[in-house]
Amino acid sequence: MRRHALFLVLLVVGGLWLLGGQTTALFADWLWFHEVGYPGVFTTILRTKVLLGLVGGAVAALLLYVNLRLTPRGRGADAPVAWGELEGQAPQLPPWALIEPLYRRLLLPGCLVVGLMVAGPAAGGWEALIRFLNPVEFQVADPLFGRDVGFYFFRYPFLTALYSFLFTLLLFTLLAVGAVYVLSRGIALTPRGPEATPWAKGHLLGLVAALLLVKAWGYSLDRYGLLFSPGGAAFGASYTDVNASLPMLSVMVGLAGLAAIACLVQMRRPGFRLALGGLVLWLAGSFLGLTAYPAVIQRFRVAPNEIVAERPFIERTIEATNRAYGLDRIEVRPFPATEELDLATLRKNDVTIKNIRLWEHRPLLDSYAQLQEIRTYYKFVDADNDRYRLDGEYRQVMLSVRELSHAHLPNRLWINEHLVYTHGYGAVVGPVNRVTREGLPEFFIKDIPPVASTSIEITRPDIYFGEVANAYVLARTAQKELNYPVGDQNVYTTYAGEGGVGIGSLWRKLLFAVRFGEIKLLFAKDLTQESRILYYRQIEERVRKLAPFLRLDADPYPVITGDGRIVWLLDAYTTSEHFPYSQPTGGVGNYIRNPVKITVDAYHGTVRLYLVEEEPLIRAYARAFPGLFQPIAAMPEDLRAHIRYPQDLFRIQARMYTAYHMRDPQVFYNKEDLWTIPARKGETREEEMAPYYTIMRLPGAERRVEEFILLLPYTPVRRDNMIAWLAARSDPPNYGKLVLFDFPKGKLVFGPRQIEARIDQDAVISQQITLWSQAGSQVIRGSLLAIPIEESLLYVQPLYLAAERGRLPELKR
Repeated sequence: MRRHALFLVLLVVGGLWLLGGQTTALFADWLWFHEVGYPGVFTTILRTKVLLGLVGGAVAALLLYVNLRLTPRGRGADAPVAWGELEGQAPQLPPWALIEPLYRRLLLPGCLVVGLMVAGPAAGGWEALIRFLNPVEFQVADPLFGRDVGFYFFRYPFLTALYSFLFTLLLFTLLAVGAVYVLSRGIALTPRGPEATPWAKGHLLGLVAALLLVKAWGYSLDRYGLLFSPGGAAFGASYTDVNASLPMLSVMVGLAGLAAIACLVQMRRPGFRLALGGLVLWLAGSFLGLTAYPAVIQRFRVAPNEIVAERPFIERTIEATNRAYGLDRIEVRPFPATEELDLATLRKNDVTIKNIRLWEHRPLLDSYAQLQEIRTYYKFVDADNDRYRLDGEYRQVMLSVRELSHAHLPNRLWINEHLVYTHGYGAVVGPVNRVTREGLPEFFIKDIPPVASTSIEITRPDIYFGEVANAYVLARTAQKELNYPVGDQNVYTTYAGEGGVGIGSLWRKLLFAVRFGEIKLLFAKDLTQESRILYYRQIEERVRKLAPFLRLDADPYPVITGDGRIVWLLDAYTTSEHFPYSQPTGGVGNYIRNPVKITVDAYHGTVRLYLVEEEPLIRAYARAFPGLFQPIAAMPEDLRAHIRYPQDLFRIQARMYTAYHMRDPQVFYNKEDLWTIPARKGETREEEMAPYYTIMRLPGAERRVEEFILLLPYTPVRRDNMIAWLAARSDPPNYGKLVLFDFPKGKLVFGPRQIEARIDQDAVISQQITLWSQAGSQVIRGSLLAIPIEESLLYVQPLYLAAERGRLPELKR
């Protein structure tokens, strides 16, 4: 008894030691959630994880312990005739009398270890439970079972996870119990076949019956899974699924139930004949009903005239996919694509002309790096498109934040990385269409400290939170922080923001020393009672920590507010793979919406989440995490003016629309009108054309004013002419509206690849490119942009010249 208690104590102590790192990380996260103002999110997620982990681990440990505790009751004789007769054919097992003491000593600890192993994965299902407990209806029914789509988003994933958990647990228990019965001679292999003691037989048959009943429930869930079948002419339940697999799954529910009943009845009868008969019937039904019969239906009823059989199911896929990706909201308009673009029309659209983007992101970043990084430890990570009203004009600009990279510090001492070099500084802003005489970018804002030549200016240039994944920093210490360099001198500062967690006390120092694995935090003399530690400073990591159930757009972008602060804007998506009949796309699922806009203050680290769409998933999360989301009306107006349609969502929608603009099932089946996104020449190979922002007048718009548009052209598959272009509107009151401009079917409109070919064939341009490419220089071709103007198209492609060494690209044409 004492040994047993000592073992338990050692197990608990060892577990606490192993979990020590997780405990400190958990407490540090609790402090961080309080810092950002959302402690309720932390407690809700933690409570859900603990509940699932405790219940899952306890059920696993208890089920296994009870069954294994009862197993020795069914042991047989230590040396049964059966094993002796089969000597040489079966391994000799040690006597149970030798095994039993060790078995009893290890039974409880072993089951507890299994429970701990199960608890972790069980806790990982917290998001499924959150959704299960907060269901919201879509007011849309699936076409096969008539259930609201919300069932598949909120109930079905948790039920399938619960089924997998129970089935796996029962199967493991059955195998473990069977192994113990073999060791204890409760089961023996004889010349007459397997024999078992009455207790062992009843116990094993009871477990098999339970496993079969759970399997029967699994078959009933598999019926709903047919809605996500990829095997037909289109995604979702096909003719074969509905007319063969679906009824056979219902039959399999009955067969599994009958096999379970047979096992239960066999418990009180001699032998195994009835139970084996039920199992054979179940297995035969599984093969014939779920494999052979559907194959026969597919081969002889569907394949001879597939389009006729699959037509109604293709219609369902087209409708569901359009709804799930928001493609049903696309407004289709004709676009004449005339060739009557004259000087008068260009002058009439001078705002559009002034906002054509001539600077490609990569050449522009190279130029910024050479002209404006100032010091080696400053880096421009990205250049983002946005629009501002500058001196009364609506202008598209490129904006890049000057961040600090610890990886590029000249001397990477601990004190430098965490106390001195704590933040980036300022940003550069320039027009998309203007260059200096030397072909270099012009600037609206440049230098350190920031110098502005327009109506926008930066008053708080310190960048403590950004895109660079730097480690934690310590602020308000006895050591001054580098603010910015001036010539060969440095200007220093002390952080006065709202971010960070206090680290003045001994206990906090100990906590964060363990959390970050850095003993220097415990003994650093520069830390004071006012000191704060700033962590989770990478903006995407910061948001994911706060709202891990949201998927983030890959391109966060900075905004300069009306009072001169720098605030990051991020787009967040709700996604799922459970929209019935909707075609999935890689890495996303088969449903996506952009209901949330997120802001992160670059100085304070303040995070705010705003709702722009009340879609069902985000309503469920808002119910689960009260206070996390605010209405979009609560977003400051100077930030709301910079909301834009996100590129990742637009790219996904544009790709799906290449096939799902075809609404006729026969046209879809034959791929008669399949489109593609055109390719462009990259530096080394062709690559898919990326969506691009521009400011233009949308043809046929209600108000004939310029607006911020994201657009992308289409070409037919295996052809290079342009057939349509898709636009997403970003300015209020039309934010989020998608418009497709369809070209006349009988008219040839040059596509991007054809225009590039014509450029290559131009004798003057070709000769100039050849000349530039000599003597250690490289010609960089920018993206070819098709800019709609009135009812025509204007094609623009910038050419840059850069030295092979130094890379300071110049816009030449």
